[in-house]
Amino acid sequence: MPVTALLAFPGVLIAAAAVAVGMHLLLGWSWIGASLFGVLIAATDPVSVLAAFKEMKIQPRLGLLVESESLLNDGAAAVGFAILVAVASGASTTPLGIASSFVWIVAGGIAIGAAVAAVLLLIAGRTEDHLVEITLTTIAAYGSFLIAEKFGMSGVLATLTAGLLVGNVGWQGAISANARSHVLAFWGYAAFLANSIVFILIGGHEAHQPLGLFAASSAVAVVLVLLGRVLAIYPLCALLNGTSLKVDLRYQHILVWGGLRGSLALALALALPQSIAERGAIIVTAFAVVAFSVFVQGLTMPWLIRRMGLIASRVDQSGTKSAQQDR
Repeated sequence: MPVTALLAFPGVLIAAAAVAVGMHLLLGWSWIGASLFGVLIAATDPVSVLAAFKEMKIQPRLGLLVESESLLNDGAAAVGFAILVAVASGASTTPLGIASSFVWIVAGGIAIGAAVAAVLLLIAGRTEDHLVEITLTTIAAYGSFLIAEKFGMSGVLATLTAGLLVGNVGWQGAISANARSHVLAFWGYAAFLANSIVFILIGGHEAHQPLGLFAASSAVAVVLVLLGRVLAIYPLCALLNGTSLKVDLRYQHILVWGGLRGSLALALALALPQSIAERGAIIVTAFAVVAFSVFVQGLTMPWLIRRMGLIASRVDQSGTKSAQQDR
């Protein structure tokens, strides 16, 4: 968990700052437009990487690092995006104003998510009908998001908190054993459907855009995003050298190249206020970065995993492993 938090929170800040500075200095974007793009593109969405991990039986710790980092940095990016949108809309830009907005958005979102999850777990413990329990998790997910957003808090953090509590506490008895496989299957499909809808929406939008006009900015953005990922992963992991939390250098290579961008970046891009001067360019550029990460980084990931010798050769019942060294 400490490693995940380090990569998810300071990591998002470093990656977003690198991209924002680069887009402002190299392309002349306004600071607010460059910062919004930096934040929304900083969150990773390694769905295809995780699928490759399962198929190739990757070493367990690496899979946990990639998945847990993605889970937390989504929340970090969403909070940063909300604060920047508030600033762009005329909210107070004093340090005190930004700090109070941050506390309200983060603490409020977490509190709402925890409260909704508590109610769900209380009700779910009274039934063993898997259809009712799936319905309750759906209400918790969307209800926590909508309530938090209604009060100007982070809906993403609210839903994330609710999901973490249901997935950990709920599995200890509140969600019946009969319903667990059904709940997991339902949310696996829901995640697939949501990702597909976002990509369809962005694709429909891009069909009417002059993509050639943004080819140069897209190429610059891809380089800056990769650079930001490098600056976020290697220095932060270096801080852990000499401790029990040290991250293998091969894992760091996978974290850098496997930091794909996906549906959250596209959804946030579409949610940009019309008042942002670079809105059209941000949407097109975000789509280009996501396309590069999915088709180039995602498709080359299995080769890199084998090259790094990270396929687990044996995992015993307690979860320990030995790595297959093929080089």
